[in-house]
Amino acid sequence: MEKFIVGLFDDDEVLMKAVKAVRSAGVKIHDVLTPYPIHGLDGAMGLKDSRLHTVGFIAGAAGAIGTLAFIIWTTTVSFPHNIGGKPFLALPAYVPITFEMTVLSASVTMVIAFFARCGLSLIKEPRIFDERTTDDKFAMIFSADEVDSNKVRELLKQNGAIEVNEKSFD
Repeated sequence: MEKFIVGLFDDDEVLMKAVKAVRSAGVKIHDVLTPYPIHGLDGAMGLKDSRLHTVGFIAGAAGAIGTLAFIIWTTTVSFPHNIGGKPFLALPAYVPITFEMTVLSASVTMVIAFFARCGLSLIKEPRIFDERTTDDKFAMIFSADEVDSNKVRELLKQNGAIEVNEKSFD
């Protein structure tokens, strides 16, 4: 049974100030849920930049190299045909399919990496800390095992939380 402390906020500016205050007090924030993206929240929470773009680049490069290698092998070694007097290694003709496979492999790999990194799955039941975070409320979440509950409750109340609740998951 995992227990969490959930502080709800009405305003994104109040939330940003509260995140900075909680971090400066040395309390570890588990997550922050918002109904829309807030510029600068990642930095205020102390999160590192995503490496998803690196995964996309590597997958795209692998897709391009793999596609070119396959086309070159097919047209020069496996099944060479002289079509319209073109040479067996006609690289300009390979550009469109190489581009398409680069984009396809990069995008599919990035989607899979995003789902894996975020812990999203079709099998796993999502944790809903407060349904109002999808509408108009902002939530700051703390793991009750990692923080002092009384200190967190006091910090949240001092920094503009409209509610502080406990939520448990099996």
